[in-house]
This record gives sequence, C-alpha cells and structure tokens, in this order.
Amino acid sequence: MRRMRAPATLRGRLALLALATTAIWVAVLTLAFNMSLDARLRQQADDLLRTRAMAVAATVEVQPGGQIVVREPTDDGALDSGMWIYQGTRAIERPKAASAFQARADALAGRGKTFADVSEPQLSRLYALPVMAGRHQVGTVVASVALDAYRITAQWALTGSIGLGLLLLGGVYLVSRTVVGRALRPVGAMSAQASEWSEHGTAHRFGADDRPAELELLAGNLDGLLDRQAAVLRHEQQLTAELSHELRTPLARITAETDWLTARPRDRAERRVSHEAIAASATQMQRICETLLSEARTDADRVPGRCVVGEVAGALARRSVEEHPQAPPVAVVGAEGTTAGVSAVLLERILTPLVDNARRYAVHRITVEYSPRPGGVLVAVTDDGRGVPAAVGAAVFEAGRRADPDDGHDGAGLGLPLALRLARAAGGDITLVASDDGARFVVALPAG
Repeated sequence: MRRMRAPATLRGRLALLALATTAIWVAVLTLAFNMSLDARLRQQADDLLRTRAMAVAATVEVQPGGQIVVREPTDDGALDSGMWIYQGTRAIERPKAASAFQARADALAGRGKTFADVSEPQLSRLYALPVMAGRHQVGTVVASVALDAYRITAQWALTGSIGLGLLLLGGVYLVSRTVVGRALRPVGAMSAQASEWSEHGTAHRFGADDRPAELELLAGNLDGLLDRQAAVLRHEQQLTAELSHELRTPLARITAETDWLTARPRDRAERRVSHEAIAASATQMQRICETLLSEARTDADRVPGRCVVGEVAGALARRSVEEHPQAPPVAVVGAEGTTAGVSAVLLERILTPLVDNARRYAVHRITVEYSPRPGGVLVAVTDDGRGVPAAVGAAVFEAGRRADPDDGHDGAGLGLPLALRLARAAGGDITLVASDDGARFVVALPAG
C-alpha cells in the first residue's frame, strides 16, 4: 500500500494544513449542531406528548369509588387520535393501532409517568400520565406521536450541514492556496533576486525597506548571506592574486638559476651557490604559501562583529610575555570599554604582526595605545627601536619587503602586508607614522 505523499510546495502544504484544521473544526461543529438539533426535536416531541396527555386527562373525572368517567368534548377527534385511557390496566378507550403498538401502550398502564419508543409499524414515542385519586393511581392516560417528521427534519439538517461543510472546505482550500501563494510571492521574488545578485557579484542588497516583520528578517538574513558570499569571492580573488604576486619573485629566481646552471658547465663552487639560491627561494615560496593559506583558512570562517579593544590588546600582551619572556613587555593604554567594529579574532590577527615586529626591534618598551575617534577607533603600536629607515617608509607594507634584510631576524616579509590587507578589508587602514624614537604604526578601525 502506497503512502500518501505530502505536497511538494510550501503553498500546498499550508493549504492542506488549513484544510485539515478547518475540516476538524467543521466536523466538530456539524456533530455538535446535529446532536443539539436531535435533542431539541426530541424535547419538542416530549412537550407535545405531555400537552396532549394533560389535555385528555382534563376530560377524565374520578368518582368516589375510584371509577373513571370520561367526559367527551364536542369535537374530540384531535384528542382521541393516538390516545389511550386506562382504568387500572384495563383500556377504557383505545385508538385503532397495530397489535405491537397496542401491546406497548398496554404495558405502560399503571406504571406512572414514563416515556417509551416504538419502531413498528412506524417510529413513534409514547408517554404515560397517571390519573390519581389522592395518593393512589387509578388510571393512566397514554399519548403517542409519530416521529417521522422529526426524523426527516434531522436527516435534512444532517445532509444540509454536511453539504455546507464540504462547500466550506472547498472554499477554504481554494482561498488558502490563493492567499498563501500571494503571501509567498515576495519570498520567491526575493529568492530569485538574491540568486541573480550572487551569481553576478552585484553590490545590491534588499536593505530595510517597508516589509512585514517576517520578510524584513528574511531580507536581513539574505543580505548577510550575500555579504558573506561576496566576502568569500573577494577573498578567493585576492588570495589568488597574492599567491601569484608573492610567488613570482622566488619562482623567477629559481628559473634564472636553473637556466644559468644548464647554460654551460659550472664548477663546484658555482653550482653550490646556485643550489643555495634555489633552496632559499624554495624555502621563501614555502613560507609564503604557508602564511597565505593559513590566513585563507582563518578568513574563511570570519564574520563581521565587534569587540572590546582593551581585552584583545591585553590578551595579546600577556601572550607576548609568556612566549618571549626576554623581550620588552607590552604596555596597553587606552580608555576602558572602547569597542571596535571588528571581531576579536580579526583584531588579534591585525595586531599580532605589529606587536611581533615591535618585539623584534624594541629596546626597552612596546606600547599598544588605543582611543576612540568620531566614527572609529585608533590603535597605535610603538617601540623604542631604531625605527623604519626613511628610504623604506611605506614600502614596508609591500609583500616580501623587509626594512633590513640583514638584521638577523626571521620572516618572509608578509606580516605587515597581511595586517594591512585585513585592516582594509574590515573598513580600516594601517599607516606608518613618523616618530623620533622607534617605529609607530597606527591602525584605524570602524567604530563598534
């Protein structure tokens, strides 16, 4: 046996849910209405029986000896129809009726007030009203009424309510599909627009237009998704460009040394020098790849955020002391509670190369100083070393460029360029500020 499958569309599912909910409610109302109507019709039949029995009982007179005398009215046709009068259990008056019907009426004689139903020859209801002499029952009046009219009324009411319920369910299903379809139409349009924008890398976004609260939330989530996708695309493009740019120089050197070795026979000393140059270039390429790919893995999970600058700088300073106890300590100075509009991880990635650079050249002190400014935050990293030579200047931010290649410090010259790229990607910048004592790098970040 195959299971029924749910509709594939959200509109169909919501319409089906509305139909099922309405069907349950209509079924409950239909059942309650017909039960109430049936009880009301039965009550009306019982009231009619009581009225007829009391009308006939009013024509019965009880003699002092307990004998019953019936005083016939002038026109008693309406009263005599379906009426029995008993003296004890003996019928004084009885209408023409089927034997089963007569037997059922006779069984009610002398039993007090009671009701009984008869199904043959037709559905009828009987009511017995005692005739009293003092506290003693000396006779009984039994009235009957046919229930066919009440049954037909109940059947028509049931049929009509079921038909009306089916019409209502059909209308609810059509209306709900139409309403849900119109309500979801903006969602479909937004989805198609987001797909088109993401495919072509457009800078368009849904923004905070006048929409219902649910669609406004959806628009915000889609904008966030488009922003992250655009950031990933920019990151991939930038990573490819950086890899191409950074690897060009060592690869060109390896190619040149290889061509030089194969151009003509070389002596052992010349081959050794060339091999060392090739090995150094390969090592440089390895460092470049490791640095850039490590940064790519970090950027892949990065999302915009905000952080307290003092907390990040303080953690960085403590880690520097733990990892390099012989280096000058890092002092953190700034207004407490200052926040930046970047995540803590991103701020740490920006400041780490600057602090590492200061640690290599500082003599006695390293300072990380931060302060708020209109629309952003400034973070300055200074040291009291020999500073950046004037001939180098801002070129220190070029990939692979070092202020003094022969200073004895390790590094591929990628820390400052990566810090600059991260700062600019976050909407900020890094500048080298002239200083009389040591180097001073100032990071500008958006406000948190």
